[in-house]
Amino acid sequence: MGLFEKIKSGLLKTKESMVKRIDSFIGSFTKIDEEFFEELEEILITSDIGVSTSVKICDELRKRVKEKGITDPLDIKSEMKEIIVEMLGEDKPLDLSTKPSVIVVIGVNGAGKTTTIGKLSAQLKNSGKKVVVAAADTFRAAAIDQLEVWTKRSEVDIVKHAEGSDPAAVVFDGISAAKARNADVLICDTAGRLHNKKNLMNELQKISKIIHTQCEESSVETLLVLDATTGQNAVNQTKQFMEVADITGIVLTKLDGTAKGGIIISIADELKIPVKLIGVGEQIDDLQTFSRTDFANALFD
Repeated sequence: MGLFEKIKSGLLKTKESMVKRIDSFIGSFTKIDEEFFEELEEILITSDIGVSTSVKICDELRKRVKEKGITDPLDIKSEMKEIIVEMLGEDKPLDLSTKPSVIVVIGVNGAGKTTTIGKLSAQLKNSGKKVVVAAADTFRAAAIDQLEVWTKRSEVDIVKHAEGSDPAAVVFDGISAAKARNADVLICDTAGRLHNKKNLMNELQKISKIIHTQCEESSVETLLVLDATTGQNAVNQTKQFMEVADITGIVLTKLDGTAKGGIIISIADELKIPVKLIGVGEQIDDLQTFSRTDFANALFD
């Protein structure tokens, strides 16, 4: 299966939920009036695009209908696709331009953080890069053990301390190891304890300070891993993490298991943070670089 086919397959539930409803709705109207826009807005809101973003899409559609003199409801879908592509902003792949490049992975437990690190490590290794993983989620022994399983499977190096150790110390040792071993990429896991935001903030600030002190010339990505099945709750999680970290990109996991893929549009529009990677299946290569064009084509074509 090619890359686009994987994305198309991963978004199938979202397409069936959102776009099929839009198709059925459009087919039931013979003219574009205010009732048409009100019902369309309701479909978008219930497709996890969110109230604010849904209103924006419909307002822009009203404007285009007026400017272009569109009278046939069947012409609305292509306009909506264009609007959504524009809302998603420019594609921004991971910045791995330095040696080492640093990727800090944050997110609540259960969102798919460990799996994302494992898959990303394997992909980078397979592309010829030397990778070191720092197991800095020392709050849970299971997190360290799971990462060790993934790193063995991916044949990349891991730096770990005992459960309960200082996460910043693990990152410091990870940086030292990455430099000593001439690694291309250092990936740092972190704890996901949003219920104790003050501790999390202090932890992430210490980690950030060490990275910027020890790797001041390195590109640093801070990726927030979100579970797509949580829908609009993912937006709320992002807002909370934005208070404690300088997020450079989103990883949206479990897209293949949910009809709530419209959350991508809401995140890009409301929070102006680029979605950089999406998880569309269980296999290692099912972690894909996000493309706004592929996303829109997979949904609307």
